[in-house]
Parts: sequence; structure tokens; C-alpha cells
Amino acid sequence: MIVKGIIFDINGTLSDIRTNEWHDDVYRVISNLLSYQGIALGPGVVKDIYFQIMKEQRTARGDRHREFDVVGIFREIITQYATDFTRALPREKLEQLPLLLAETHRAASRFRLQVYPGVEDTLRQLHRKFPLAIISDGQTAYAVPELNAVGLLDYFDPIIISGDFGYRKPDPRLFTAALTAMKMEASEVLFVGNDMYRDVHGAQRVGMKTVFFRSNQGTQEKEGVAPDYIIHNFPDLLDAIRFFEDR
Repeated sequence: MIVKGIIFDINGTLSDIRTNEWHDDVYRVISNLLSYQGIALGPGVVKDIYFQIMKEQRTARGDRHREFDVVGIFREIITQYATDFTRALPREKLEQLPLLLAETHRAASRFRLQVYPGVEDTLRQLHRKFPLAIISDGQTAYAVPELNAVGLLDYFDPIIISGDFGYRKPDPRLFTAALTAMKMEASEVLFVGNDMYRDVHGAQRVGMKTVFFRSNQGTQEKEGVAPDYIIHNFPDLLDAIRFFEDR
């Protein structure tokens, strides 16, 4: 196989992250921030509304692997519960407020964010030779700033995030979108991920070879799914690439 490009998942593959979107303190912070915008909703009410709108979004999309839009959730909350004080805020502030609330929600729910050992050095070596891209489930409001926070953002183009599309991996359309942007065929690209179903199964559906990173996150086994190569330490990806190129 001639490897011409590599696509990565983010969380559980590049970044070791832990969040808890159900923690009550998250919604205390959001409730307090909303109060500064003229919207008085208690933390428990904010939490209930947040997950209800998320459910409605996913139901409306209808895709099997449907995704939600976190900025859209907070835009809907502002629209539904705006007061005269809210509507009198500067237009620029109102336009940015849903994104700010989404970022605040993620920041309040995050307990850990760090790269796995050897990730940056490995990517630095690979970037000299290959175009590198991202396909990740999540929200751009989270993924891009978090990649920047751990110093990895500049390695990747394109960055395909499920929240922008309305469906999640293993939906083949995400993989096809990345290949189209890279102007490459599936047979020329490796996919590196930590979830046997969403990453390995998803990439194999469109004809990519796969490297499974057995990290501390993700679905470790999936009946009928077998990766083409398994690594337990991220720098071993260099050996995996040599394995494919020698075949």
C-alpha cells in the first residue's frame, strides 16, 4: 500500500480527555452566566432544558447516527427565554452569546485534557511526509479550541467534526467528506482511531485501512470488526505505517 495521507480521531486517540456534562456544577455556572444576560433560570431547569433540546434536535434529524448542535441548543434557550433586558443587549454580544455559552458549558464540564505520550513528536515526524486530517465526533466549538490548547491544531487540514454535519461516525459521509477535501482515494489513506465501531468499522466501510489505538477510551471490541493494525503506544504508529508501505 502506498500511504498518501492519514486521518485521525481526536478524543481517546490524540487527546486524553475527561468530561462530565451531567455534573450539576456545570449548570450552576451556565445559570449564573445566563443571569447576566437577563435570563433567570435555575441550574436544574437549565439542565433539563439543555438535554430536552438536544433530544429534540436528534429526533428531528432522523439519521441513524444523528448528532446535535450545541451552539444551536444555547441559541434556542436564548430565543425562548429572552427578556427585555436580553433583547436590549448589543447585537454583537447577542450574536456571540450562544457560542460563548457552549464554550463555557464545555469548560465547566472538563476535568482533564492532555495529549497521550509521544503524540506531538509522532505527528511532527508524520507531518513532514503526509497530509494529516481529522474526523471526530463532537462539536467544533470544543474540538478546534481543544486541539489548539494542546498544541496540535496546525497539523491538520481538513478538520471534519460531526456537529457541523448532523451525523456521527460510523456514518460514511464523514469519511467521504474528508477524502474529498484531501483529494485522495480511500485506498491511499490510513485511519487512526480508538473506537472499534465508530472509527475502525466506519473507516473500513469506505475502504480505508485502519490502525486501532488501544487507549483508555472507546469501544475496545466489536463483533465482526478487526483492525488492520493495533498499537498500544502512539509512537508505534510509525511502525504501523512501515508495515503498510512494505505490503
